[in-house]
Amino acid sequence: MNSIGQPLVSIISINYDHPEVTCQMLESLRKITYKNIEIIVIDNASPHDDPGIIPKLYPEVKFIQLNENLGFAGGNNIGVREAKGKYILLLNNDTEVTPGFLEPLVEKCENDSQIGAVSPKIKFQHSPEILQFTGISKINQFTTRSKGWGFGIQDNGQFDEDTESAYAHGAAMLVPRKVIEEVGLLADIYFLYYEELDWSHRIRQAGYKIYYVHNSLIYHKESISTGKNSPTRTYYMNRSRILFMRRNVKQPILSLAIIYQFFIAIPKNALSFLFQGRADLFLAYHKAIMWHLKHLNSKKIHYHPKL
Repeated sequence: MNSIGQPLVSIISINYDHPEVTCQMLESLRKITYKNIEIIVIDNASPHDDPGIIPKLYPEVKFIQLNENLGFAGGNNIGVREAKGKYILLLNNDTEVTPGFLEPLVEKCENDSQIGAVSPKIKFQHSPEILQFTGISKINQFTTRSKGWGFGIQDNGQFDEDTESAYAHGAAMLVPRKVIEEVGLLADIYFLYYEELDWSHRIRQAGYKIYYVHNSLIYHKESISTGKNSPTRTYYMNRSRILFMRRNVKQPILSLAIIYQFFIAIPKNALSFLFQGRADLFLAYHKAIMWHLKHLNSKKIHYHPKL
């Protein structure tokens, strides 16, 4: 794509502690060949590490420091409201992009007005030959789980073709502003996890398509902020998984799915944490389930903010 006439892309990223990781992402953005961009970094009230290094080293970035942690969805929504671009790119701070990653994403959307979101090929930073994302199947309405195509396998060119995906990937998803104006912002009730899946679901419900774009590439470090198998991750992942079901599965399947969760999935998962000797994960999981029991009739469950 020629730099002349390039539509403005607003790149939004969330920082929560570990500002050096965000700086690595910003350094990779300095090397991209797509020039018509604005970068917005939202600091989600980092409790330990001073994020002041970000605006100091990268003065071209619009840096917004929040007084409270609004989560992934809430923080990104602040950025989207500040953005001026025709396209909005949500980009995890624990990613590093390749120089030509943005042109294919924009071109895909420019060439088809029915596309509501796109994501690039994503590989693991620690194992750059291993794939993380090349598209994903629809979530099973009973288990609330899906299957990522190519996840964890070596990239031998077998996914070098654009394919329609049920969902975009939250680490890097480009969405046209017109789509956000129609379907609304991320549902900030999630706080962490599943919010991009929920957003993707609403985008598809509005009649748009979602694509994996094979010739756009980024690398993902993953779980820098929350930690792998941490109580925080366990709490929000399981709370959000059931929340997705409550928001997007309709009756009578919803009742059957709830029965499956409470009589099969939840006891099995709870016992597995105890057998692993992870009382901390068991307590986090219990807290996630109790959140739903406490908010059984909450009207906020189905709310999502507008642009």
